[in-house]
Amino acid sequence: MNRIAGNTAEQSADPTQLTRMTVNGETVEREVSVRMLLSDFLRHELGLTGTHVGCEHGVCGACTVMINGRSGRSCLTFAVQADGADIRTIESVADENGDLHTLQEAFRDCHALQCGYCTPGMIMNILSHLEADDEIDLSDEGIRELLSGNLCRCTGYANIIKAVRQAADTGNWNRT
Repeated sequence: MNRIAGNTAEQSADPTQLTRMTVNGETVEREVSVRMLLSDFLRHELGLTGTHVGCEHGVCGACTVMINGRSGRSCLTFAVQADGADIRTIESVADENGDLHTLQEAFRDCHALQCGYCTPGMIMNILSHLEADDEIDLSDEGIRELLSGNLCRCTGYANIIKAVRQAADTGNWNRT
């Protein structure tokens, strides 16, 4: 089932390059401007609007996706740089039936979001560390360090810390 939208962006006068990558398990190939950011490619070319754009300077982390299994800022990456890469967005996290991932359930259970704008980037950052089996310090300070690249203006992070700890403690987060 093809869940990725077709080309919806307007053409520009910029030079273009054929770019091919795997996004959420599907191979996509597009002729894109060499200046198009990965965040814009995901949102405007593929219709995957779960990747949010906040600061457009790589500071806030709202645009965080997984690039070849590691978290990365899609607003600092050109789409052509992702040629041949495996990209995962927040749309890939819940299963095909719509059942939430353990990490998403923990965010829900712990009331770890308010407006939700930063949440997809946080989820992708945390998930990349959990799936890579990185050693994660589950103390408050350790989790704060893990989240230091993701800014949230609504919460005090206390419930986000609880959610990360709950998800990590289950050991049931690697469903890929």
